[in-house]
Amino acid sequence: MAGFNERILNGISVFAAIVDAGTFAAAGDRLGMSQPGVSRAIARLEARLNIRLFDRTTRTVSLTDDGRRFFEHVMPHLAGLEEAAATASGGATAVRGRLRVNVDPIFSRLLLGPRLEAFLSAHPELELELLTRDRLGDMIADGFDLAVRFGEPRNSSLVARKLLDTPVRTVAAPSYLQQHGKPATPQALATDAHTCIEFRDPETGRPYAWEFHRKKKRIIVETRGKLTLNDPGTMLSACLSGYGISQILMLGHEHLIEEGKLIDLFPDWPDERFPLYAYYPSRHHPPAKTRAFLDLVVALTDG
Repeated sequence: MAGFNERILNGISVFAAIVDAGTFAAAGDRLGMSQPGVSRAIARLEARLNIRLFDRTTRTVSLTDDGRRFFEHVMPHLAGLEEAAATASGGATAVRGRLRVNVDPIFSRLLLGPRLEAFLSAHPELELELLTRDRLGDMIADGFDLAVRFGEPRNSSLVARKLLDTPVRTVAAPSYLQQHGKPATPQALATDAHTCIEFRDPETGRPYAWEFHRKKKRIIVETRGKLTLNDPGTMLSACLSGYGISQILMLGHEHLIEEGKLIDLFPDWPDERFPLYAYYPSRHHPPAKTRAFLDLVVALTDG
């Protein structure tokens, strides 16, 4: 590539704005540029790099494989330039700008939501866009700065920081047990005597397997539930109503067992865990806004 200059830097800034905003038009609005001006800036950058950065149709814009690789490589440096500018202006640790976060709905509702007012009050120059989704997706292509998700991380270029492990419990409402009886063993859930509520794995599209762990022993029971859900709130409501048996995360739900609203069916199988991770693009020095939100998430999950 030819020598670095101001035009290349401007093109990279436009490129980053498109990834963040999702369309050329939205990026133009954010930068105060016309859509043709945005298109010309990207065309010049693509010509200088000799790669195609975006696949464009009349309705959608998506990163090419080359564009995704370029984004992953260039963003740490662009973030560094932003931090350097903040330092020069006396705001080395200033938390400012727009932060886009992909967050698991359970974590968002139970732990994060009640703390947002204090967090945003502490950082008045921050604009936070918080989207609850049931899957990680492609953070780079979707323009997210940070994600907080349950489940084991898949192989990717993202930094994955483990926050906690939450126990998994198999539960039913007292009204269900009065009608159907309590299963004596996990294997009893595979029979027609019991109704199981299935929960869809967003990564595979299939229901999660029903696992039971006790020290080093692990068994999987093939259930035959007629109801499959992808919303944890609906699953919990159906279970509390007495419809069937569920496997739930204990994080934020301990009180339901303590108050007798749900019964732990197999306390002798206590060792299954489900992890919570924070993800962010690989970079040596994440921006101050990302570090601040990550500090909040760590504080919420610590202990």
